[in-house]
Amino acid sequence: MLRFKIKELISKKEFEEGRRVTIGEVAEAAGIHRMTLSKMINQRGYNTGTENLDRMCAYFGCVVEDIVEYVPDEQLEQFK
Repeated sequence: MLRFKIKELISKKEFEEGRRVTIGEVAEAAGIHRMTLSKMINQRGYNTGTENLDRMCAYFGCVVEDIVEYVPDEQLEQFK
């Protein structure tokens, strides 16, 4: 399964800028619907298009590996 690390990126941005960064702000600046971003953050196994990943990379100034990580199914079973 792929896991989105958007919460971590938002936290990092908040620390670097010394202010609160909202999901709405990220969604608007990245050009992604707020509900889509919320699902990427909160819904396990959410499937999104590459255009959204591209927009997130542009917003955070990072590479796709900073946004997404692969978690093998065996590891997921340990947490159920």
